[in-house]
Amino acid sequence: MSSEALLVLTTCANAAEAEKLAERLIRDRVAACVNRIDSVASTYRWEGRVERDTESLLLIKTTDEQLHALERTVREQSSYELPELVAVRLAAGSGAYLDWIRASVEPEPE
Repeated sequence: MSSEALLVLTTCANAAEAEKLAERLIRDRVAACVNRIDSVASTYRWEGRVERDTESLLLIKTTDEQLHALERTVREQSSYELPELVAVRLAAGSGAYLDWIRASVEPEPE
């Protein structure tokens, strides 16, 4: 059975942290592609207060089989006490692109 492709979103405190995380996810073959969007304005409630920050948003393409490893890496690398991690199943898309995502996160043959 083929693994399902996912789009995972996470935010980082700054561009340097986001770049470091993106490189690690690709190097470890946990993600096929990571897009970074810097200077995202975030408004959220934290510990009873409304907070506003500028963050970097990562759009991570992976599979459901890699989600646990991806989450572990995000938790290890993030400076946040509670890092955002939202995964969305890709219901449709280019078949060739979805196949590329799956192939990109498979372990390298030994």
